[in-house]
Amino acid sequence: MVEHWRLPPLRRAWLARAKRSHGEVAGQSVVVLKPQTYMNRSGVALARSSLAHDFDHTVDLLVLVDDVALPLGSFRIRARGSAGGHNGLKSIEDVLRSNEYPRLRIGVGPATDDVWDLAEFVLARFTREEHDVLDAALPTMTDAVACWLTDGTEAAMNRFNRLGKPE
Repeated sequence: MVEHWRLPPLRRAWLARAKRSHGEVAGQSVVVLKPQTYMNRSGVALARSSLAHDFDHTVDLLVLVDDVALPLGSFRIRARGSAGGHNGLKSIEDVLRSNEYPRLRIGVGPATDDVWDLAEFVLARFTREEHDVLDAALPTMTDAVACWLTDGTEAAMNRFNRLGKPE
């Protein structure tokens, strides 16, 4: 999305355990953070941002996260919800002290029956075919994020959740 929107390249953020880019998208000021921690410590990247007096995580934050419960290439926008066993989301909820924040769940599943270690499954490299599926879904996901920026979570959910299924 950083490349698509022609934002400056991600650079290490001062005192944050993340890479950061910022700019304007669809008339909105945006900051993109990419945690540089282990996934189960993702909230650390948000800690400084969430302390800003004008930061409202219910409207100013959209977390993009992998989801093994969704088919590869599908996605869902949610206004809030549980971590659902996702340790990265648990870390974010620990920092925010809330599960009331929008998230875009990106399908990377389902894991096959022979998978013993779910962490190993989600950290494995995608095959060329899997890359193709995700690449095909990226423009719609990018449009969904732009809609979230301009029109809010509910509008993005109404417009894109039905479209977030692979063909």
